[in-house]
Amino acid sequence: MAEIAPFRGILYDPTRAPASQVLAPPYDVIDAEERAQLASSHPYNSVRLILPEAETPGGDKYAAARTLFDQWLASGVLRRDERPAIYRYHQIFTSAELGGQTVTRRGFIAAVRLHAFEEGVIMPHERTLRGPKIDRLALMEATQAHFSQIFGMYQDPSGETDRVFADAERRTPALDGTTGDGTRHVLWRLTERENIGDLVRVMAPLRIYIADGHHRYETMLALRDKLAERAGRELSSSSSARFGTMFLANMNDPGLVVLPTHRLIHGLDAFAPEDLIEAARAFFDISTVQGGAQNTKRLRAAIATASAKRPSFAAVWPFQDDAALFSLKKDIKLEAAGMHGHPALIELDVSILHGLVLEKLMGIDRAAQEAQTNIQYVKDTQKALDLMADCKGQICFIMNPTRVDQVKAVADAHEVMPQKSTYFYPKIASGAVLRTIDVDEELG
Repeated sequence: MAEIAPFRGILYDPTRAPASQVLAPPYDVIDAEERAQLASSHPYNSVRLILPEAETPGGDKYAAARTLFDQWLASGVLRRDERPAIYRYHQIFTSAELGGQTVTRRGFIAAVRLHAFEEGVIMPHERTLRGPKIDRLALMEATQAHFSQIFGMYQDPSGETDRVFADAERRTPALDGTTGDGTRHVLWRLTERENIGDLVRVMAPLRIYIADGHHRYETMLALRDKLAERAGRELSSSSSARFGTMFLANMNDPGLVVLPTHRLIHGLDAFAPEDLIEAARAFFDISTVQGGAQNTKRLRAAIATASAKRPSFAAVWPFQDDAALFSLKKDIKLEAAGMHGHPALIELDVSILHGLVLEKLMGIDRAAQEAQTNIQYVKDTQKALDLMADCKGQICFIMNPTRVDQVKAVADAHEVMPQKSTYFYPKIASGAVLRTIDVDEELG
């Protein structure tokens, strides 16, 4: 099943490029304003590689990324490790959604053999879009490198994979920095052959489930095939081009946190929340959460309690202090209501919201959801309530987070969730460990 391998990672020289000043979020969550802020924070910030800009108007921004990468390697700002390693990675964080509690998510970064999804080794749960894959492939082709990791998960209830890193975690970290969201990122190298062998053995029978980075994973597959075509020969089984770069976390790690993503609806003609609620009574029991539009803690608690019994979510809208709590009626047959697929998928809170409410009752089809024509995805509950208080939308659906076991069940059923169904927090930092891709380099 899963095959992992050590690799000679490329890390920043901390004396010239402190981690706190050069790490960046993944490319797809950075807007133009944040890109400018990150780029100005340090001349070697990794955003210059993951979201490059052309040197001249109309120039090739991907070639500019390659030039920068080569310059930083030549100058020693980026250094390639002499010995292959697997990299232990801790993220220490908190969030208002977690009530201010400090949490540590543990995982490791390794090279992972690429498999098409139909092979059943690497399991997706989201549908991808063409545009982002074109962009990422152009960058990877130009630079022949991976600047960030796919976020994957595996199941190890015994915790055997964590014990492999016990000695490494006692050493001085190879990287230690804090990103703008307050997350501390700590990295250690594991180079001992025996320990790496133990980790490879434990991972061998397991499946890997993509938590975040579906577009980049499919791009790595496309790059592998392009490099083989360009080489004009079958790549060796251990060619580095046959491996992606992934951060892998144990599904049983208590630090593996999924937060909700809420749905703010706007721009619909002749929309009245009261009419929607009345129509929704055909499918849902609807109750009131008094003061729910003003109190995030009360609202989240009400949704969590309801979701433990039946698929549920809440709604808030302007000029209202209370929230409406939607719970699926016990006698509803989802197939008869027009929802089709494996129960692991169609019984999710988010699937029912999309299938019965957004599409069936509101007419927001899948294309409009993907284009975000009438929908804005909001990851912070308080921000969602504030937006509604400021009349920035017509109605906002407040969600319970999708659980990790639900993600696994959907992937195992070979189904895909609606867009933005999961928000694994925090994001994996770009620039922590980089890896070059060379068809003639052997891994393993």
